[in-house]
Amino acid sequence: MEPLAGTFSRFFTSKENCGPIDIDLSNEESKRRLFNRLHYQSKQRGFLELDLVLGKWVEDHIRSMDEDGVKSLVNVLDLENPDLWKWLSGQEQPPDAISTNSVFSAVREKVMNNLGKHAAPETRAAAGSLGPWVRGWDDFKKAQDGPIAGNQ
Repeated sequence: MEPLAGTFSRFFTSKENCGPIDIDLSNEESKRRLFNRLHYQSKQRGFLELDLVLGKWVEDHIRSMDEDGVKSLVNVLDLENPDLWKWLSGQEQPPDAISTNSVFSAVREKVMNNLGKHAAPETRAAAGSLGPWVRGWDDFKKAQDGPIAGNQ
């Protein structure tokens, strides 16, 4: 792969550059390396909501995971950000292969519990809808010919 530009290229990574993840839990050093890599990938997705949710969940649970749990985590980390967030937040129903993933189910339960505790139902988009904001932003013109305020 060609470098993109100057020194930026040494910081650029993509899924193609990372290569397949070798799941080796046979000794403490290989576990440490694997757990650090997965923790980093969960916190550095470039999608703030997922960085926070996945990063914290992985931080709290990775040390107690067995090989099947780690494989499930790797499968979740391989999902595309927009789809993963829609599925975790209940905006869309995930495919069956995803909804049966133990890590996905646990993270989704955590997200839905937090939404239930901290967000009133009327402020959230209905399932299957990415409709307009219900409240919280002033998207109306202040006067007939006044400036537009809000999330423009």
